[in-house]
Amino acid sequence: MTELLKKLVLTSGVSGREDKIREVIKAEAEKYADEIIIDPMGNLIAHKRGKGKKIMFASHMDEIGYFVTFIDEKGLIRVGNVGGINTLSASYSEVVSERGVCGVALPSDSNEVPKVDALCIDIGARSKKQAEKRVSIGDYFVHAPHIKRLYGNIYTGRPLDNRIGCLVLLEALKNVKPTDNDLYFVFTVQEEVGLRGAKPVAYRIEPDIGIAIDVTSAGGKPTSPKTKVKIGGGVAIKIKDASVICSYEIVEKMRELCLDSNIKYQDEILLKGGTDTGAIQTAKMGCLVGALSIPTAYIHSTNEMIDISDVKEAIKLTCAIAERI
Repeated sequence: MTELLKKLVLTSGVSGREDKIREVIKAEAEKYADEIIIDPMGNLIAHKRGKGKKIMFASHMDEIGYFVTFIDEKGLIRVGNVGGINTLSASYSEVVSERGVCGVALPSDSNEVPKVDALCIDIGARSKKQAEKRVSIGDYFVHAPHIKRLYGNIYTGRPLDNRIGCLVLLEALKNVKPTDNDLYFVFTVQEEVGLRGAKPVAYRIEPDIGIAIDVTSAGGKPTSPKTKVKIGGGVAIKIKDASVICSYEIVEKMRELCLDSNIKYQDEILLKGGTDTGAIQTAKMGCLVGALSIPTAYIHSTNEMIDISDVKEAIKLTCAIAERI
């Protein structure tokens, strides 16, 4: 499982340019799905056919990053953000482009923590002409991907948001037991820029139940929000966030499944941020929705942190939902 996680993390795919990570996911998913569909937006649907309830699981495969907007006379790369950038973490960190060009993200005008539009990237070029040989307008950069085991079950790296959700979905697709339910394991695009991929794919599938798998902010760390969700506390069952109020019957059923199957869980309310759940809930005529989350520290920084034991509990719950909800 950790080898697959490494493969997912080390493959880049900023919002709108998910082709590389989609190919990695496709190669894994097609081993276990009855059908693979890639829709016009780029969402990947792995379908396990059944005659029962339509259950759609969604995990976004895109990540935050930058698009090149301008190259100045000194060869510095000016960029615009894709998704929510933590500029404190971004400053003086290593970045890499889709072409493999490495650089350093840095404040362009001062030593203070910059706004996103004041970030630039230094690739070592000494002139605009040199830079243009390696970078073009519209290229994307991401913070250098990496993953490392720190101690015990604790891993740090990026982009764990949301490659860790993709891992959960792939492992569930692999391990789910035969069921009458009609199962759709969906890897969505452009979540980080407004939940854009999830709505059309939910419109297409028309699920009876929609479940998103994503990260959520964990408490107990120096920069953490005030929340009871803790790393190592088990899979988090979402009650609400800024984008959705989950269907309470689904929340209750997920709790029951955890108790029946000895799955370690914790309740989650996220005051800021959202997931694909919000888009799924309101697509077409709507559906019942829930979400399960991986407690994660330092989200959208260059070093996110998880406990792999929480991931294992999330896989168990995803399988239980697919088989028994």
